[in-house]
Amino acid sequence: MYILAVDTTAKTATAAICLDNECLGLVQRTEGITHSEILLPEIDKLLSDTHLSIKDIDIFAISSGPGSFTGVRIGVSLIKGLSFDTGKPVIGVSSLDALAENGKNLGGHFIACPVMDARRSQLYNALFEYNDKSRTRLCEDRLITSQALSEELKNYDLPIYFFGDGIKIAEQAYPDSKKTPDELIYQNAFSVARLALKTYTETEDKTVFTDTLLRPIYLRDSQAEREYKEKNGVHND
Repeated sequence: MYILAVDTTAKTATAAICLDNECLGLVQRTEGITHSEILLPEIDKLLSDTHLSIKDIDIFAISSGPGSFTGVRIGVSLIKGLSFDTGKPVIGVSSLDALAENGKNLGGHFIACPVMDARRSQLYNALFEYNDKSRTRLCEDRLITSQALSEELKNYDLPIYFFGDGIKIAEQAYPDSKKTPDELIYQNAFSVARLALKTYTETEDKTVFTDTLLRPIYLRDSQAEREYKEKNGVHND
């Protein structure tokens, strides 16, 4: 199956075209212009280089959050637009899950700890245990302070690898982590594609994979929503 995968949840914008678990083309860009301006021409080039068209894509995959509110919205809107009227499956995966997937080929027994800078002294985070190439999720996607994460990591008698743009914050709080190879730190659409294919294969009811059912994952209110609630005295339950 041909898969077009996109991730715009952080500063690194990335897209890939894969044939099942083989990456045919990958782009990763970190620049000071909007992700939509970067990725649309790059996706056109990927399609051209692989001699494919949008109609040839069997699965549209997107990292649907958490992450930058603007980035998440851009990615979800972009993949909805690309998949519109194709009738092909549209699959959203966790950006934290995709970052942890970057560590698939590290080998050994360790904790993969994706960390994305959520501002306001917090990180988007989840924990995954690798044992060779098998992986087990240890907690749900969450918001956590770097200090609270550091205290939790002290309970694991395993090597810790950080992934994501919050790596410097996490390393400062927990300096005993292992050095993550530079090429594995940031968003990679190939990881998004692998997770989407796994999700599709393992899900019996494939009718859930539509552009209309795709939803962004934020984990918390946007700044505008927070300011509105503060102004109007609204409190979350």
